Amino acid sequence: MVRYGFAIDQRTCIGCHACTVACKTEHQVPVGQFRTWVKYVDQGAFPHNTRDFGVMRCNHCTDAPCVKICPTRALYKREDGIVDFDADRCIGCKSCMQGCPYDAIYLEADTNTAAKCNFCAHRIDEGYEPACVVVCPTHSIWVGDLDDPASGISRLIRENPVTVRSPEQNTGPNVFYLGAERAVLDPLAAPVDASYVYSSPDPHRLAVSADLPADPVSGALTTLNIAHPRPWGWRVTTYLWAKGVGGGALLVAALALLLGIDLGGLTTVVAPALGVLGTAVTGALLVWDLKRPERFLYILLKSNFGSWLVLGAYALGLHAAVSGLWLLYGIGTETGLLAPSGTVWTVLAVLGVPAGVMVAGYTAFLFGQAEGRDLWQSPLLLWHLIAQAVMVGAGALAVAGFVAGTPSAELALVHRVFVMATVLHVLMLLLEYLGTHSSKAAAAAAHMVTHGRYARLFWAGGVAPVVAAAAVAVPGWNGGAGGLVATAGLAVQAALLAYESVFVRAGQDVPLS
Repeated sequence: MVRYGFAIDQRTCIGCHACTVACKTEHQVPVGQFRTWVKYVDQGAFPHNTRDFGVMRCNHCTDAPCVKICPTRALYKREDGIVDFDADRCIGCKSCMQGCPYDAIYLEADTNTAAKCNFCAHRIDEGYEPACVVVCPTHSIWVGDLDDPASGISRLIRENPVTVRSPEQNTGPNVFYLGAERAVLDPLAAPVDASYVYSSPDPHRLAVSADLPADPVSGALTTLNIAHPRPWGWRVTTYLWAKGVGGGALLVAALALLLGIDLGGLTTVVAPALGVLGTAVTGALLVWDLKRPERFLYILLKSNFGSWLVLGAYALGLHAAVSGLWLLYGIGTETGLLAPSGTVWTVLAVLGVPAGVMVAGYTAFLFGQAEGRDLWQSPLLLWHLIAQAVMVGAGALAVAGFVAGTPSAELALVHRVFVMATVLHVLMLLLEYLGTHSSKAAAAAAHMVTHGRYARLFWAGGVAPVVAAAAVAVPGWNGGAGGLVATAGLAVQAALLAYESVFVRAGQDVPLS
């Protein structure tokens, strides 16, 4: 059995970028994009300053998170340990970029598909070494079979102290570094300098660096690196809210049916209509966010059932089916075309609970597979997503009930659920962001949220309106004060969008390379 890997001797690397140029030439990598690159870190003050180099690339992990999260098996692990990719299967969902803890994957500008170092697999198959190894003038890049104790790379690693990048991620990286400075390998140890050696840092990295603590002893600063923009943006933020409204509304209506509480048209038409609309908007946003949207059916036709992006698609489909059947039956009973049946309503409610929970909560497992984003790894995320869904779903029903003039006695359950969900949401926010964190990266992202670049939007846009909404809605506990609760129901929609915007962006702002 063969397990290929790299060893990079930073003791002899001169930072000449020959590996970068050879890689770009071999693979026709577009201008401004890189499969391998050289990072510079400066430490100390003149005349006692130093400059250290680090060759960055895919780590061909033993337990590769990009392979797990890829919904279409466009990324796959070969029997020889090389993590390769098939551009013809890629849908451009960017989930692999979230899964990689090393910033090694990018979307190729010419094809809008994922690409990265693939160990020059085409050369390996012909018995040649990767292009970067061939051109390195100081023989700083070693390659070979890590499982062969007689190979040069195995002897090199065995006879010298080596380190790997982000060992705490437990991915089993197969790129080993000799003599590399900690500040080079740890992306949090050297914030971006205001000016690079040969260029200017990209505005995003520069803005984020203001929230990262510098080492007062070494004064380490990154003086050359490449840009890594956020893969996910406002569409993902909006999708989290849209599916929350649909799933939460159906959950509240299902709860009312199981408790024998009549919510009138809110149960029969409004809740399932919100479910259908929320699912439709979510699906449209997800397809829109793909870089190759014409391939969206690959999620179903070329499925990797280990990916929660695939399982999430099925959760959305199930929720749409349950909501659609519920809506059709509700319209039928409201118009007199169908006779109401307690048994049918019970069956719909029993189906609606798992459907609503799955559509609200599956993103916790998807984000859990995004191993490069430590902020998203919270064990509370599943329960928090469900609480958020119930909050905005109940809020939407409160607005609909007020507009429709639903009797106050019928609205009591909706109002009570709304108050409880808003309080639970706030408590979970405080636990997630003011408590301890499992890693430095998660703590850095949480600091950005509570005290850094997102603090104003988080506290004033995401937290304060929800606290106010809970307080305003308390008088409606028994079903009255419909106007106040409806206003609160509208406020939490905007507040959740503000919070999700912070959550999605801050999770992607912590540098990985």
